[in-house]
Amino acid sequence: MSFASTITHEEVGRLELAGFSGSISVISDEGEEFDEAIDYLNTQKVIGFDTETKPCFVPKVPRNKVAILQLAGGEKVFIFRLQQLGVPASLATLLGNPSVLKIGAAVHDDIRGLQNYRDFIPRGFIDLQRMAEDYGIKEKSVCKMAAIILRKRVSKSQRLSNWESVQLSDAQLRYAAVDAFVCREMYYMLRKCEPVAGNR
Repeated sequence: MSFASTITHEEVGRLELAGFSGSISVISDEGEEFDEAIDYLNTQKVIGFDTETKPCFVPKVPRNKVAILQLAGGEKVFIFRLQQLGVPASLATLLGNPSVLKIGAAVHDDIRGLQNYRDFIPRGFIDLQRMAEDYGIKEKSVCKMAAIILRKRVSKSQRLSNWESVQLSDAQLRYAAVDAFVCREMYYMLRKCEPVAGNR
């Protein structure tokens, strides 16, 4: 199977909307739910990875700290509210575990944002932007890569919403879960296919 190198906004708009049918759990503090989330994620060989930050529309104002971290397994997505939780030691250990692959797009910036909460050595991270290049894909956004690789449309309607809200909306939670989950799915789809000759 080969992939298109690029895709237009119009073509993306005609695709079926991507979804996630598993469970979505919001973790705001250390406790039983947090421990269960870490235990589950440590059993996964591959997890989808993403973060969200409250946008700032004022020029020259420092960027807000990362508000949430999304980690997606096969049937569960966990949304960690970092401004309440921080990055506890066991979460940092997971992020540094080379045996659990963490798949995201432009992961370097996300990792740097997480390190503002706790210093850790990131291991097991795979950047889809670099991986997709091996398959001749030139697009860099999650939306366009998902359209090419999965033939699904990822809604970006909540991207600029307030991720520091006291209560995240259902639409925000669905958006955040899908963003992480499709990264995992794209990795598996690419792994099923042969890289383009000369790009290995």
